[in-house]
Amino acid sequence: MFSASSPRTASAYQRINVETSMHTIDQHQLVSLLYAGVLNSIASARGAIARGDVSGKCNSISKAVRILEEGLRTALDREAGGALASNLDALYDYALRRLIQANVHSDDAILVEVAQLIEPIAQGWNEIKKAGAPEVRAANDAAHPVAAEA
Repeated sequence: MFSASSPRTASAYQRINVETSMHTIDQHQLVSLLYAGVLNSIASARGAIARGDVSGKCNSISKAVRILEEGLRTALDREAGGALASNLDALYDYALRRLIQANVHSDDAILVEVAQLIEPIAQGWNEIKKAGAPEVRAANDAAHPVAAEA
């Protein structure tokens, strides 16, 4: 009478859950999740390299690249963000190039380097919400206007 749930059904439920949560989280948290996603993907790629899992490495680095390009980099407001947005854009560009090199050479040291570049920015972004400093928040809203909509 009842059948075991299929992977397709599970995927549909997961997609609905993600879509629902996207409407309920604040925009600042969304950027935080993007940073966490980049760092988690880098950690997964490092694990895959250690295991000799080429496919896992490629998939994880690909995910980190997509988050940087399609999430964080495209959200920058280069006009209103001024030097902050310009510096973040340059950093994201460098991180993207290094991730590609890490993928080609299966180089764990490059992945560590990129994680060390992104981590302080992610931590600073998370501290902005806690501190609530209006001048810092205004600068970040200009750099990542997605969070300004909250």
